[in-house]
Amino acid sequence: MNGHTDLSTSDARRSHRLGLPLWTLAILALLGVPRVVLHDLGVIHEGTAPNLLLVVAPPLVWIAVVLAARVRRPFLTLLVTGALYGVLLGLVHQLLWGTAFPGGAPALGGNLTDLDPALHAVIVRVAAALSSVLTGVVVGALAGLLAEAVRAVTRAAGAGR
Repeated sequence: MNGHTDLSTSDARRSHRLGLPLWTLAILALLGVPRVVLHDLGVIHEGTAPNLLLVVAPPLVWIAVVLAARVRRPFLTLLVTGALYGVLLGLVHQLLWGTAFPGGAPALGGNLTDLDPALHAVIVRVAAALSSVLTGVVVGALAGLLAEAVRAVTRAAGAGR
């Protein structure tokens, strides 16, 4: 076997495990980025219809894609998609940090108030990045559970015919 065949075989195996190629999952994850950018720039705000649309539409597209592709394990596929989305969410927040917090970043309180400002910034930014990844994983898990439920209902309805 040459190197090209090994790579394509490896990609096919990875694609099989995740249900879709990794690049497809990355594109699906990118669907959530516009809301993050617009929110961090202050263009859209929580509680508005445009924000709600940009929050709900990407996971619904994720679900539609895995169902249309008849992915065997939609939960895993969308969990990975959500994790990729979380990484992108964290990256965008870090890149737009100064714009999102023009008056200064959130501050630590209590016993941590007197920390060196540089350490303070590192702690807040790391916490924000971890929170972003966790948010993405949760969104992916919820979308995956919903996709599994829809798949189960449609299979049951099809079996009853």
